[in-house]
Amino acid sequence: MSRIDLNSDLGESFGRWTLGDDEAMLGVVTSANVACGYHAGDATTLRSTCARAAANGVTVGAQVSYRDLAGFGRRFIEMDESELADDVVYQLGALEGLCRVAGTTVRYVKPHGALYNAVVHHREQARAVVAAVRDYDPALPVLGLPGSELLRAAEAAGLRAVPEFFVDRGYTPEGTLVPRSQPGALLDDLDAVTARVLRMVTDGVVEAVDGSHVRATAESVCVHGDSPGAVAMALAVRDGLASAGVELRAF
Repeated sequence: MSRIDLNSDLGESFGRWTLGDDEAMLGVVTSANVACGYHAGDATTLRSTCARAAANGVTVGAQVSYRDLAGFGRRFIEMDESELADDVVYQLGALEGLCRVAGTTVRYVKPHGALYNAVVHHREQARAVVAAVRDYDPALPVLGLPGSELLRAAEAAGLRAVPEFFVDRGYTPEGTLVPRSQPGALLDDLDAVTARVLRMVTDGVVEAVDGSHVRATAESVCVHGDSPGAVAMALAVRDGLASAGVELRAF
């Protein structure tokens, strides 16, 4: 693999509550998964995040979520397909408006939190997200976990399906993310995560939480913006990839 995208979840502050260092992260990543106001982000935060992304040449993606500000979008919500699709369209339109006045545009879509995990296996909700993207703009790629129902539905609908790898999250033997409530879910050793990303890029495998090896391929790798030391981790991964001759470029 000669090139890869480096993305991060940004725009997640709200009012006087600040989460992460978006300004610093936007100097490192090539793509920004910007919140859309449903799990995090007020209008002023989102507009300024989009403006900073535009100024830094960073591609903006819409990070759509369940309507769950109190739970930061990390609680599963059972919804009708049509209702979820409408919520996704609503979020896309909101972020697109803020992007427009900030001098950029929404270029892809990525689910957040519980919705991201749900559409790995939940066929109806995966179809709902894909239907929303298709109806809004079928040229928008969809970013998700390799082998997920989301990416299968996206491909079936003629959308570009972009597989993603998580720098700072543990993997199960099945290739899914270890739940945050379980040991091994969050990783913070800079050298270890950088080596793991490089192995994924060069060998197409990742070591799971039980020590087994899982096939892993991706066009984009993610560092969560709210992780401890997120900026340092993104810098370490960026430098490690550059040293290995891998070009960082938005997908």
